[in-house]
Amino acid sequence: MRIALGVEYAGDAFQGWQSQSHGQTVQDHLEAALSGMAGHPVRLHCAGRTDAGVHATAQVVHFDTQSVRSLHGWVRGTNARMRAPVAVRWAVEVGDDFHARFCAVSRRYRYILYNSAVRPALLAGRVGWFHPPLDEAAMDEAARSILGWQDFSAFRAAGCQAKSPIKLMHEAQVRRDGDYIVFDFWANAFLHHMVRNLIGSLVYVGKGCYPPEWMSEVLHSRDRSRAAMTFTPDGLYLAGVEYPSHWPLPDEGRIIALPRIPFV
Repeated sequence: MRIALGVEYAGDAFQGWQSQSHGQTVQDHLEAALSGMAGHPVRLHCAGRTDAGVHATAQVVHFDTQSVRSLHGWVRGTNARMRAPVAVRWAVEVGDDFHARFCAVSRRYRYILYNSAVRPALLAGRVGWFHPPLDEAAMDEAARSILGWQDFSAFRAAGCQAKSPIKLMHEAQVRRDGDYIVFDFWANAFLHHMVRNLIGSLVYVGKGCYPPEWMSEVLHSRDRSRAAMTFTPDGLYLAGVEYPSHWPLPDEGRIIALPRIPFV
């Protein structure tokens, strides 16, 4: 039996998604809870591995088991076994040909940046922070240059293991909501650190270091050294994973699910 789960977590409490020897990752905590429920070791596969400090409102995972539990039982029982800030939102039985990563057709990320002279306290670790004023209109204009099929080598981490840097960007949008600037990206797939590298370069535009058209120049240079440094992970959320409609997943498993602004 194969079970798909919708999962949310606060990434600042973990050392990333992928299991490590120290056991302080999202995968480690979730697998331990699920293994206790199943009565056998459980191995999870996720839609997209997130780095340390990166959050998720709509991560999708799957695992195989011979244990018989109600779908409601998998949700409540697994959550009862975890004290860390990670929660299973839903469980669905899927066919053996479903794979959380390889069946996904697109993913969405949102970055929330607190643009204020004073750093956040209650939201520390949950939003990024930049104190000089930023021009969100200029950043939004710059973001339009990365739409469509593009080679994102200029925004790719050196250790990225993706086979190709060419991705299809469906949406790249920047807007302001009071002191918060919200960056939304929707693409068929993302490279390692791609969103955080895009944010860093857009912030360069927003603070007036470069005009909006500079973003296109960096993109087409395919040169990582031309782009800005990797931005902090604090405000980054995996916010949606889309699958073909024949999979019986709840809407939040395949359509965007985003944190509200502000959180409090």
